[in-house]
Amino acid sequence: MNSVDLNCDLAEGGNFDAQIFPLVSSCNIACGGHFGNYDTVLKAVRLAKTNSTKIGAHPSYPDFENFGRKSLKISFSELKNHLHQQINLVEKACNEVGAELHHVKPHGALYNDLKSNSDISKIVFEVVKERNKKLVVFVPPNSEISIFKDKNIQFWKEGFADRNYNPDLSLVSRTQNFAVITDKEIIAKRVQKMIQLNEIKTINNKRISQKFDTICLHSDTPNSIEILKYLIKFLNDNHIKIR
Repeated sequence: MNSVDLNCDLAEGGNFDAQIFPLVSSCNIACGGHFGNYDTVLKAVRLAKTNSTKIGAHPSYPDFENFGRKSLKISFSELKNHLHQQINLVEKACNEVGAELHHVKPHGALYNDLKSNSDISKIVFEVVKERNKKLVVFVPPNSEISIFKDKNIQFWKEGFADRNYNPDLSLVSRTQNFAVITDKEIIAKRVQKMIQLNEIKTINNKRISQKFDTICLHSDTPNSIEILKYLIKFLNDNHIKIR
C-alpha cells in the first residue's frame, strides 16, 4: 500500500484549525514571522499533541504586513536571528507540553527563495543545523538548499495539492487567478498521480517526474475541510494511507 505524509500550514489566524488537525499527519505552525505569537503557537502545539500530529515550525521573513509573501532585503545575520527566534517559539511550546519538534518548513517567499537563491538556502540550512538535533526540512523540488548536507538533517520534497505549478516546478504566483486549485475532485486525482505515478502536471500540461515525500493542502484554501475529508476518503479508497 502506498503512503504519504499530508501536511497543512496552521496557526495563521484561520477559524478551522481544531477541525483540520485530526485530518493531517503533519502541521506547520506559524511562529511570529508572518503571523502569530507565543499564545497562538502554544495553542497549536497542544492541538498537535492531542491529535498525534507531527509538529513543524513555519518560519518566514519578518513581514506581518505582507504575510511573508514578499522577499525582504535584510542582512543575512538579521534573517538568521529572526529564524532562530521563530523556531525557538515552537520549541519552547513543545517543551512546555512535552512534545517534540519534527520539522521546519519555511513559509511563503522564504520557501520560494530556497529554489534558486543559494545564499538564502545556506542561511536556512545553517539555522536548522545549529539547532543541534535531528530535524526534517520541507523543501520544494530541485531547490538550492538540497546541495547542503548534514547527517542529522533530512530534506523532504514537498508537493502542493492545491497549487498550480510552472514548467520549472515553481509555484504559480498567487497574483494569478489560477494559482490556487479549489475543485476537490481535481485535487484528489492530482494527489493520487503525485503519489502513485510520482508525477506532477504543470500549467502548460507537461507531466514531470517527481517523487514527493509530503503533500500540503493549505488551510486558507476555500472549503479546505471539505477538500481534506474528500481527499482522505479518495486516497483510502485507492489504497493510499496517510502516515
